[in-house]
Amino acid sequence: MTPRKKAELFLFSTTFIWGSTFVVAKIGFADISPFVFITVRYLLAAALFGIVFLKQLRGIPRSTWKRGTILGGLIGVGLLLQNLGLSTTTASNAGFITGMMVIFTPLAQILFLKKKPKLGNFIGIVIVSVGLYLLTTPGGAGINTGDLFVLVSSVLFGIYIVFLDVYTKEEDFLKVGFVQILVVAVVSMLFLPFEEVRVNITPVSAAILIYMAFGVTVFTTYIQNRYQRDTTPTNAVIIFSVEPVIGATLAYVVLNEMMGWSGIVGGALIVGGILVSEFSEDIARMLPWTAQTAGEEQ
Repeated sequence: MTPRKKAELFLFSTTFIWGSTFVVAKIGFADISPFVFITVRYLLAAALFGIVFLKQLRGIPRSTWKRGTILGGLIGVGLLLQNLGLSTTTASNAGFITGMMVIFTPLAQILFLKKKPKLGNFIGIVIVSVGLYLLTTPGGAGINTGDLFVLVSSVLFGIYIVFLDVYTKEEDFLKVGFVQILVVAVVSMLFLPFEEVRVNITPVSAAILIYMAFGVTVFTTYIQNRYQRDTTPTNAVIIFSVEPVIGATLAYVVLNEMMGWSGIVGGALIVGGILVSEFSEDIARMLPWTAQTAGEEQ
């Protein structure tokens, strides 16, 4: 297995965890207000990350602090907007709109890195975008304020994925990961005065915080920072686009949020778009005229 395929397999595994967060966070907001929720989640995650990787985190250079702060700022503001939106929209809508970073990431890659996606990536993006359109318009429901908050967060996540690709190739991925987690906690604390703080610690809300901090934040940050650098931002975000399908399925099972045939078709298109993007080069190499051309070039 090539390093790229291995990395993409690990990244694909994180989408199942991320897909669960929309439903889990939606339940958690019943007892804890969004900004408090994020603050506690990332403080716990920073503490665990620091304890587990104590030796590796010694002597963090200034460049890592700078770049980790940029990443933490992007992901922190993005999460705040996403969770604020989640409190006023459905878990399935939030998952679907977050998936639109499949469009924003290639645009950010072109803008910041001057790199265009390959033809197979582009075709996959188009298919995924059609699927997202079907998923984001269940029953023709209009866009509300919560949806717009999540949309802006999706733009920030797209930029984050591009910057992460660059920074983890030039910095120690563990140190960058720790700094960005710590910065998210600080950013969320700065926003606490702007919300009506609500904290009711119950066995359910405590379990959710532990899961979000340890199972989601620490694990997925490690995996993404370690392996995304072995593929491209466009490939990574196309893989991540399966997250809303998982989120919608869990929202249907746990929260009884309806998907409808439009959502089912949209989900199928998203999966199809991922497969097209992932295997387009392999398919092209098997075509007789492609193989002939390759032989002539040699």
